[in-house]
Amino acid sequence: MIATTRTRTKSQTIDSETLRRLAHELAARSGRGDCVMLRMRLWRLTLAVSYLLKRLLDILVSALAIVVLAPLLLLIALGVKLSSPGPIIFCQTRVGRFGRHFRFYKFRSMYADAERRKAALLGQNQSADGVIFKMRHDPRITPLGRILRKTSLDELPQLFNVLLGDMSLVGPRPPLPSEVQLYSLEDRKRLNVTPGITCIWQISGRSDIPFSQQVQLDKKYILSQSIWQDVLILLKTIPAIITGKGAY
Repeated sequence: MIATTRTRTKSQTIDSETLRRLAHELAARSGRGDCVMLRMRLWRLTLAVSYLLKRLLDILVSALAIVVLAPLLLLIALGVKLSSPGPIIFCQTRVGRFGRHFRFYKFRSMYADAERRKAALLGQNQSADGVIFKMRHDPRITPLGRILRKTSLDELPQLFNVLLGDMSLVGPRPPLPSEVQLYSLEDRKRLNVTPGITCIWQISGRSDIPFSQQVQLDKKYILSQSIWQDVLILLKTIPAIITGKGAY
């Protein structure tokens, strides 16, 4: 009887110590878990605030630019209309954030039958990667279109894309659906953010930069993006447009 009592006491002591140890361990884990959750919430809040500030910048700048540049927009529209038959605005389906398709606007810089003639020119593609199509002396571009492309004035209607929320002022350029089909998994990381009118490679050489390097620069931007970086890229876009380096 005495042995049995001792055994029970010892068993109860062991159980109590085990329970205390488990309680301390659970408390420690709970504390670490709370810390991780807090960091995740702070990170999500930071992303949400950054996105909100970026969107506010997009709305304010694009709306102001449309108002200020309205006379220039009308002048270019008249020039496109008189220079060659066809629509003033070229509309095209592009791929935006998370693969969503949207209508992309720009002043028409090519002849109306440009898309039909593209098939005959694919063999002259000067893009080494073969994902995008680029020709330095593309015969489909109108004389006025060459000027618009050199000065990037053909891109001005994309201010409306920014105002609508399909695009941002700064971000990777929006690709064609046919180009996305050729993307690798690494290339598709460009679709994690809202596409933009200008970006890092646009101010670093534009069409002279191979597609693979464009992807690397876009990923670098995505990992380090901030409002201040966007402002800096916008400021650097002005001299890039003036020099016209890599624009064709």
